[in-house]
Amino acid sequence: MVEIGEDGYAEFRFFRREAANVFLAGDFNDWRADQLRMVRQDGGYWVLKLALPPGDYRFRYVADGLWHTDFAAFGIEPARFGFNSILHVPPGTIKLRVQPQPQVPAAAAAA
Repeated sequence: MVEIGEDGYAEFRFFRREAANVFLAGDFNDWRADQLRMVRQDGGYWVLKLALPPGDYRFRYVADGLWHTDFAAFGIEPARFGFNSILHVPPGTIKLRVQPQPQVPAAAAAA
């Protein structure tokens, strides 16, 4: 499953208790099956959080070299090698926090 959290990140969660390695692949990383490694959690879940710009994305999970569709995503669509999962990131989702910069006194800036 994939959800957009309150922090604006897309959190991908995939259950595969017996898997040794799980990756996330999609059109956001040119479908590279070895780039976005997911992190194993207790109970057999694998998790990865990504900050993605607004838009629609297609993705799949790759567990030990086998591709899997997320049927609990925002939707699915037929593709050349099975079904792709769909993620919709709405506008204004990512909430960036800008740290205020310290003020430099005018005399120190002129020096």
